[in-house]
Amino acid sequence: MIGGTSSAKEAMAALQKRNPALQPMLAIIQAGEDDSLLEINKKMAGRIGLNITQICLAKECSEDEIVEELLKLNEDPRVHGVYLHLPPASLTSRVLNTLKPEKDVNGISDLNMGRLVRGDLSKGFVPPVASAVLDLLENHDAPLGGKSVLLVGEDGPLGVALQCLIERSGMVALKSQWRSKSLQTQVMQADAVVLLGAGNMDVPPTWVRPGAAVIRCEPTLETGTVGCIVIVIINVVRSGRRWLQEQQYRPWQLRSLKLQPLTPVPSDIEISRAQTPKPVDQLAEEIGLLPEELEAYGRSKAKVRLSLLDRLHAQPDGKYVLVAGITPTPLGEGKSTVTIGLVQALSAHLKLNSFACLRQPSQGPTFGVKGGAAGGGYAQVIPMEEFNLHLTGDIHAITAANNLVAAAIDARMLHEATQSDKALFSRLVPSVNGVRRFSPIQISRLNRLGINKTDPASLTPEEISTFVRLDLDPSKITWQRVLDTNDRFLRKITVGQASTEKGQIRETGFDIAVASEIMAILALADSLEDMKNRLARMVVGTSRSGEPVTAEDLVCYCVVFCIQRGTPVFVHAGPFANIAHGNSSVLADKLALKLVGRDGFVVTEAGFGADIGMEKFFNIKCRASGLRPNVVVLVATVRALKMHGGGPNVSAGAPLPREYIDENLSLVAGGCHSNLRKQIQIAHLFGVPVVVALNVFRTDTQAEIDLVCQLAKECGASDAVPCHHWAQGGRGSLELAQAVNEAAMLMCFHLSFSLTIAKKVYGADDIKLSPEAEAKIDYYSQQGYGSLPICMAKTHLSLSHMPDKKGAPTGFVLPIRDVRASIGAGFVYPLVGTMSTMPGLPTRPCFYDIDLDPVTEEITGLF
Repeated sequence: MIGGTSSAKEAMAALQKRNPALQPMLAIIQAGEDDSLLEINKKMAGRIGLNITQICLAKECSEDEIVEELLKLNEDPRVHGVYLHLPPASLTSRVLNTLKPEKDVNGISDLNMGRLVRGDLSKGFVPPVASAVLDLLENHDAPLGGKSVLLVGEDGPLGVALQCLIERSGMVALKSQWRSKSLQTQVMQADAVVLLGAGNMDVPPTWVRPGAAVIRCEPTLETGTVGCIVIVIINVVRSGRRWLQEQQYRPWQLRSLKLQPLTPVPSDIEISRAQTPKPVDQLAEEIGLLPEELEAYGRSKAKVRLSLLDRLHAQPDGKYVLVAGITPTPLGEGKSTVTIGLVQALSAHLKLNSFACLRQPSQGPTFGVKGGAAGGGYAQVIPMEEFNLHLTGDIHAITAANNLVAAAIDARMLHEATQSDKALFSRLVPSVNGVRRFSPIQISRLNRLGINKTDPASLTPEEISTFVRLDLDPSKITWQRVLDTNDRFLRKITVGQASTEKGQIRETGFDIAVASEIMAILALADSLEDMKNRLARMVVGTSRSGEPVTAEDLVCYCVVFCIQRGTPVFVHAGPFANIAHGNSSVLADKLALKLVGRDGFVVTEAGFGADIGMEKFFNIKCRASGLRPNVVVLVATVRALKMHGGGPNVSAGAPLPREYIDENLSLVAGGCHSNLRKQIQIAHLFGVPVVVALNVFRTDTQAEIDLVCQLAKECGASDAVPCHHWAQGGRGSLELAQAVNEAAMLMCFHLSFSLTIAKKVYGADDIKLSPEAEAKIDYYSQQGYGSLPICMAKTHLSLSHMPDKKGAPTGFVLPIRDVRASIGAGFVYPLVGTMSTMPGLPTRPCFYDIDLDPVTEEITGLF
């Protein structure tokens, strides 16, 4: 025996000291049912504490059968080593290279052999037989350093491995074949002879010089080769140790793409196509993701599995930065561009790990007025076509899930209106092979109703009626269908007019998909279990007796969960800020915060102005996630400040008035003293330092830029810097990155539970509730929802409810037209003024300019 079992025991003890819960497993695939090898392995493994599983294939098993088993073992996290005890003819290139190299304890896959030849043994494995031979040679009575070892037999993986190991140990490796005429002479001159795959062949003892070692070996482990088995076990333990090391946080090795800005700056789509995106699997490796944590969607995008949070649960979070803005013009002020530029500067120029967490663009604004949301210029997400159109399909999944709930509501009301209790019960709990059984979801509903029975036959007529009837009031259905398109004519519709619906006609409407409660749940859930529970709690309407009816009552929340079971990416979720809570997902932020490490930065964006997106980020998202932001970056433009300082209205598609092109310090100062000051004050309500990022346009003068930076600091900003990322990429936001890095040390975040949004954030004197809103508030309070956070649905074009009121209006009363509840998401949202949850298209929408070139297959007109 080579070295006994002591080295294997020591290796296993050291591994389990690092992680007592880790139990490495060796899987043996063999052809036929010879148990001799398994028995030896089990005895040896039992002494060491290693688990072994055996997979016996038919003696004449096919290549496909072997590959099928290997694919299963590759994905089994319990298995740390796979030993192929198969005939040489079965060890085809396809078989060897199907097995993951990190589980190839035979050490004979192409990759592991290549590592051995190159001398890189940090990741690969040495074939056990070769290790055993080398051990014998090194422990021979006479030292063999500098002496010759003759390898006799056919070339193959074992011969190659032995030659490499022998030469690396300071010996000289010679080769010969059994039929060689000079074999006797070579054997007599050698200090050691290794017979490879000799079978019945041997060398006569008279050929061997005195003191020379003769070693017979076969490429596979046979009964009695205990030393080789020990080495296999050591390889398995080594694999477990490497796996454990991989689970630890990995320092980033991010290599930024080179950027060579052009002047004048080309169009956004030209810039996007001029840069080749880094393959997503390469990017994942550079930032410390494991291959099994990635679910690729093509070459340049992927989703990240939630198992990352478990792996890095002990890793400290990085710093958390929110990008918000002053009240924008209808043209937008470039928050996405600032977000990307800031992350470019942090990563490429300050060499700090950083992530941008953005919302997924809705097709509503993409084809409407605003266009895409990939950023712009040299600070954008690429490829921008994939980013702006569909991405990984999450919004479409939300649309399908939302509309499934709507279909379930109408179908249930139809069936209840046209069937008796007995008929409903018979269909809801059908007899299968003469036996009726409740599904687990139905048993859960019975328990909520206080009916603690599991046998359908034991229910009384009254209990059956209670169970089968939701008795939804058609006039109090709150759930609407959704569509990811701006379509004003779907704001109010009538459904059920076909004769097959038997007179079940009612008024309803559509919202835009990103206003769906399911979107809010996707963005606020912190685990799959939390998402499932939130989906169950969604209130879809009220019964005629005044009780809330949930998705759990409809028994459709589980299938909704299956449709929406998306694993978060760093562009994830897309709720609007004016009609929803306006932030990307909690899970995306949590994943990124773990990946960047203690000194890294995660930069996320809140929609529209700070009064809307930032306030909801603090009061809704941070309350749900428990995360605490370090810095707010408040984006401003000279253009928007002039508008708030008294400049004329700005309209999408219309030329800018001269006031926005010519220098006008008076208008700039007016905007700073009103809207900018107010938005900084809102951030300070939560104790977060503010860095103002002035997104510079070509028409801005140096005097205007200097004035904004000066007044922003006077208004309470920690710093204020001009940003040129649109034209220069990350280099143009370097000053902003440095300011954010310094401000991150000043954080003293706190939630304001007593905050009155209308007064303290918007500046209103009071609110005015419509009779409908007042009735809804009373109802929600009676149902126990009165303590939920508030998510205001309000225009983004003013701090008030009046889009034309710029600056920082005061002395107004905020009208609340209606109040809706997203119980699963965990908030109540009042509708302010004339705010609609389904936007409309303008006279000239963006899709007028969007086309597909049938020759190049490239999309044109996106921005």
